[in-house]
Amino acid sequence: MEEKFNPIGRGRKEGNAFFRDWFDQLNKAEANGEKTAYVFVMGSMAEILRCFDINMTFPEITSLQTAVRKVSMDLINKAEDIGYSPDICSYVKADVGIHLDNERQHPSFKIPKPNLVVATNMCNTYIKWAEIWERMYSAPVFTVDLPGRRFHGYTPEVGTPEFEQDRKYVQAQMAELIEVCENLTGKKFQVNRLLECMEYTNRLANAWKKVVELNKNTPAPFNVMGDGLTYQGMCNASRGTKFGAEYFERLHEEMQYMVDNGIGGLKDEKWRLIFVGTWCYTAYRRFIEMFEEWGGTFVNSEYLGYASGGLDWGINYDLNKDPLQTLSEQFVVTAHRRMSNTFFSQDEMGETARDWKADGVVYHAVKSCRTVSTVLADSRENLIHNWDMPSLALESDLVDPRCWSEAQMKNRIDAFFEALAGKRLAASGR
Repeated sequence: MEEKFNPIGRGRKEGNAFFRDWFDQLNKAEANGEKTAYVFVMGSMAEILRCFDINMTFPEITSLQTAVRKVSMDLINKAEDIGYSPDICSYVKADVGIHLDNERQHPSFKIPKPNLVVATNMCNTYIKWAEIWERMYSAPVFTVDLPGRRFHGYTPEVGTPEFEQDRKYVQAQMAELIEVCENLTGKKFQVNRLLECMEYTNRLANAWKKVVELNKNTPAPFNVMGDGLTYQGMCNASRGTKFGAEYFERLHEEMQYMVDNGIGGLKDEKWRLIFVGTWCYTAYRRFIEMFEEWGGTFVNSEYLGYASGGLDWGINYDLNKDPLQTLSEQFVVTAHRRMSNTFFSQDEMGETARDWKADGVVYHAVKSCRTVSTVLADSRENLIHNWDMPSLALESDLVDPRCWSEAQMKNRIDAFFEALAGKRLAASGR
């Protein structure tokens, strides 16, 4: 008898296998004489780097994994022992702890030395973080300045004079990066290779956008804070590759199968939630469980888009244009949409909560991330008064376990769901 088609769980399984292979490749990179660039999830310039066969490591990914693996505190202590402040980004300190003894031993692999660092201004910490590696390894640092929104509602269309100014500025920087890569690797830039990578990114991003939008269905096929962690990591690590394009097309098939058969990522979905802020990796599994115990699942997240390189909007490189022109266009579009959300996301958050049929929004302030956390109170106030959306405010950290208190978290989460239940009961007229 022919086995019945059932793709459920395939994306998680294939994603985990990909990361094992990726870590193994990075583990051997130095011995094999391969070049490696340290890059960030927003503005990695992956399509350009792949033209020169340059490996990439993402410090945000490797740092969060130290918390999931319960080793971040030892690494943070190493950084603080030499003078890093308890108040600065804990991602940075966990990363510094890995590099201090020059062994660069991560729980999953040995991080190769950087031959190049590509930073952007998409987070104000990126530039200072890059300078640390520059001091440690004398690695060249290339910083890409991506223009953001000037004010709330600033969304110039592609081709307008305002947009073209930004695009030309970014394209000139891309041309400089290509020259840096040529000098580093001794390889000449090949336009056809860039076009190939861009086509793969188009396919990946468009499939990923469809996956995210499938969570508008009830029940939602996946929890953005659960399996979503694997998917956003795949967006970065496989961007610009054939495997990445095919992986997300298969993932869309899997999620569509779940929707068509009424299968949710959570067996008994009672509450649909939106997450705002950066995720808590210190007690990652327990944090998710405290919501799932109430039947709560996260159907969308601002961070899901940011941490997947902005690909959740879909990328549409026009392969009939000059490659660097369309590449720079899409990077400017992504920067306008994602970098500036910290300051100008008021209405977008309300629209997302509406479109994904959310029952409430959870705000998570991060002690060591002032940039994100400072504006959350204002965003929450706007959501309550202008969108009549219930919300919950929590605080802990990215990877610093000293900021985690399960008892306090549970008390606030339980009270939030009790309030949601009371509101639903009152609305039913019972």
